[in-house]
Amino acid sequence: MTTKELNVTLDAEGFMTDPKQWTPEIAEVMAAEEGIAPLGERRWLVINWVRAEAAKTGEFPSLRGISKNSGVETKELYELFPKGPAKKIARCAGYGKPKGCI
Repeated sequence: MTTKELNVTLDAEGFMTDPKQWTPEIAEVMAAEEGIAPLGERRWLVINWVRAEAAKTGEFPSLRGISKNSGVETKELYELFPKGPAKKIARCAGYGKPKGCI
């Protein structure tokens, strides 16, 4: 399955426009497209923390915030979500492109 086959609204870059449409199945499809599937325990830890934090604050957390508060340090974030962890985390967690990402 691809994101085109999912019943979700995506922007031109493939990010979800409505985080309320997110499901764990969507996260797995996004992860496959990002080349990081299947999502294991540590990736789910990050995704679930990000979703909870964004629900509380109304904003997608910074990479620094994720590494300081999720229990997953920066080096591991880059191992789990290589070549642009903030973008990959945002896609898998059902959020738009993070501010400051190129």
